[in-house]
Amino acid sequence: MTIAAVPSPDDPPEEPLFRVTEAARAAGVAPSTVRLWETQGLVAPARRASGQRLYSPADVARLQRISFLRREAGLNPAAIRATLEAEGTAPLDHDITNEALGSALRQTRLARGETLDDVAQAVGVSASALSTLERTGAGVSFKVLADLAQYFGTTVSRLSGQDEPGGAVVRAGAARVWPMPVEGVRVEVLAEGRRQMDCHRFILAPGATSQGGYDHEGEEFITVIEGRFRITLDGDELHELGPGDSIYFESRRPHAWANAADGRTTLIWINTPPTF
Repeated sequence: MTIAAVPSPDDPPEEPLFRVTEAARAAGVAPSTVRLWETQGLVAPARRASGQRLYSPADVARLQRISFLRREAGLNPAAIRATLEAEGTAPLDHDITNEALGSALRQTRLARGETLDDVAQAVGVSASALSTLERTGAGVSFKVLADLAQYFGTTVSRLSGQDEPGGAVVRAGAARVWPMPVEGVRVEVLAEGRRQMDCHRFILAPGATSQGGYDHEGEEFITVIEGRFRITLDGDELHELGPGDSIYFESRRPHAWANAADGRTTLIWINTPPTF
């Protein structure tokens, strides 16, 4: 297996590059595990001339898929390698980074005169994870992303540029996609601009989860198009929904969710007013 070389640390990369600790954090494993997967031929990061490993967004998506196949499917390295070769692409086939989102979070933090440590302590995340998010727009859970938006007095939608003017009609296959910094979550915008509702299509890869509960103002409606969706309200009220099922609840109720299907799950998710 050929390992690409990065000739100089001064060469500007065309896309964000992650150090092994950052890539491991995004995949939910230890750096030593990522190095082990490299020796098993599951991933081949680029290297600087000094030997430092550098992981592209595609590498990180691959690591996330490996983590899922090992943790949830219980596959051994040979089976994982065969599965990856058969799939050909990462789950959902979308960019996991959002540099614009990371930049917006950094500018918001600096405008408030707060340090990384200030925000990290308030939200309950490590300063290093927050630094990675600001630099690359990747590496946090859905819950952390929602908590950050609430802490800054804004919404995920606004941070992702949804306030930009848009037409009344969104054609099939033409919905704008948020390059979410969260493993296995694809969000398609079904209504652009300043509206009374946030209207999204969520597509969740196997194993995708909010990784904790979050809350905000407003009300929410979810209907399942395909797959199975598990949502927990107030920490103990569990609902599992299948195709055609729907749920309506107040957004102030802490809600945590997960894809409960072996394959992908697709939802229509509406928030009103637009507090997501």
